[in-house]
Amino acid sequence: MPEADIQTFETEDEYHHVRFRDPDRFSDIRTPDWARNAAESVSDGAEVRTGKVKGSDDWEVESVLVPNDVDEDDAKSRAKEIVEKIES
Repeated sequence: MPEADIQTFETEDEYHHVRFRDPDRFSDIRTPDWARNAAESVSDGAEVRTGKVKGSDDWEVESVLVPNDVDEDDAKSRAKEIVEKIES
């Protein structure tokens, strides 16, 4: 599994959207309940979008949504920590 580096960062409505992987590499993208526990252990209200890699049974983190009550640097740091928890 390739290491996740931040590709894009956008602020939308009530979330900072921190994208780690191109959504085009996935055949399906979901926000699974099981990932919410890892996300919320780092940042209350955070969500994780996972994608099923095309032609594979593997799932990877596509992006993390962090509530925008924190600044950009904090959101990026929290998102990276969440990905590390899930993918380690």
